[in-house]
Amino acid sequence: MNISQLPNFITLARIASVPILILALDQRDYRLALILFVLAGLSDGLDGFIAKRYRCATRLGGILDPAADKILLVGAYVMLTVLGHLPFWLMVVVAFRDLLIVGGYLMYTSMYGPVQMRPSGLSKFNTLMQILLVAVVLVQQATGIGYSGAVDVLVYAVLVTTVASGVHYLWTWGFMKDIESAGGRSN
Repeated sequence: MNISQLPNFITLARIASVPILILALDQRDYRLALILFVLAGLSDGLDGFIAKRYRCATRLGGILDPAADKILLVGAYVMLTVLGHLPFWLMVVVAFRDLLIVGGYLMYTSMYGPVQMRPSGLSKFNTLMQILLVAVVLVQQATGIGYSGAVDVLVYAVLVTTVASGVHYLWTWGFMKDIESAGGRSN
C-alpha cells in the first residue's frame, strides 16, 4: 500500500469499527467498547497526522474523516441512550445537529457548487465535549468508578455546545455565506 492511501485506509477502518463498537455495547462489554472508542480516537489523530505530514490529504479523505467521526459518535450516542446511560433528548439533539450539517452541506453545494468545509473552533470544541461524555460514561461502566455528577455536567455541556454549533453553522450558511468554495474562492 502506498503511503498516500494510508490515511483513507485508517479512516475506513475507523468506520468499520463502529458496528463492532455497537455490538460490544449491545452485549454490555464496556471494556471492549472503551478500547474500541479509544482506538478510534487515536486513529482519527493518526490519519490526520499522516495526511498532513506526508502531504497526502485528499478530497475523499476530507469527506470520509468527518463522516467517520459522525458515524462513530452518533452510533455511540444511540447505543448509550438505548442502554439508559444518556437521555433520549440529548441523542436527538446530537443526531439532529449532524443531520442539519449534512443536509445544509448538500443544500449549499446544490445551490452554490462544491465547497471546502472547515470545522469552526466551536464545532471542534463541541466534538471534544461529545467525545468526553462518551469516554466518561464508558470509563464509568467499564471500571465501576463513578464520577459524582460528571455525567450530568457533561450532558448539559454537550447540549449547549451542540445547539451553539448547529446555530453557528446555520448562521454561516444562511447569513454570512463565508464558506470557501472547493476552487478556493469565497461565495
